[in-house]
Amino acid sequence: MIRGSITALVTPFRDGVVDEQAFQDFVEWQIESGIHGLVPCGTTGESATLTDEEHQRVIRLTSEAANGRVPVIAGAGSNETRVSIKYAQHAKAMGADAALVVTPYYNKPSQEGIYQHFKAISEAVDIPIVVYNIPGRSIVDIEQDTMERLSKLPTVIGCKDATGDIARVAGLTVRCGEAFIQLSGDDPTSLGHSAHGGQGTISVGSNIAPAQYAAFHNALLGGDFVTAREWNAKLDRLHKDLFIDPSPGPAKYALSLMGRMRPDVRLPITECRETTKKIVKSAMSQAGIQL
Repeated sequence: MIRGSITALVTPFRDGVVDEQAFQDFVEWQIESGIHGLVPCGTTGESATLTDEEHQRVIRLTSEAANGRVPVIAGAGSNETRVSIKYAQHAKAMGADAALVVTPYYNKPSQEGIYQHFKAISEAVDIPIVVYNIPGRSIVDIEQDTMERLSKLPTVIGCKDATGDIARVAGLTVRCGEAFIQLSGDDPTSLGHSAHGGQGTISVGSNIAPAQYAAFHNALLGGDFVTAREWNAKLDRLHKDLFIDPSPGPAKYALSLMGRMRPDVRLPITECRETTKKIVKSAMSQAGIQL
């Protein structure tokens, strides 16, 4: 089942190529720490700068390492429908359990265009689809009526909402039904999103603190909001400070401090500034991460 704390995996690089051993070791650590799911090749995984071959390979590495223990939801988004179909086909072939498909960006399609984009992918590839709504990056927003239409497509199982509008959850539950999986796309909204009926978060912070984020979401899933608020207070700075500089620069720096991987990123993303490093280290300390 897709729910809880689902890590939007960073992609480790070494000497300009994907560090496969570091990546699979990282995935194993995530699962051993109790994380509920994995998203390879999302924005946090620098999917925009992965080649097609790397994109497929990273998904395969994730599926192999996970080995059915947690769901793998592979990034398969593009602003070109034929490319997104190809990525969804790759996701299925590489062993992913579902595809995360972002709203077409840059094109600024109409609501009908958004619907037809997802409909074409749904008809072309037999893989469960999680619709990713992030108007901050794609410019266009998926309106609730459109999301209701999308929820009727046979392979669309849920959405990742990065609008910051947690009040949408209740409205989408009415429109799309209780079985429609609603995930937050932002760690800072996890608590409120869950209180409104959400089932989890595709998380950046859980890259750094998988055990802590798993405990946070276990409390949310169990309806223990007192414990959840306590966890949220510990993780609050990590939620936010990993975005002081463009992601995943700060997250990779934090993981380099933990010996999990190098801090290498691909242009146009750059490694985080010295001032950011100090802030990130402080946030890690507040979250209970021992260095």
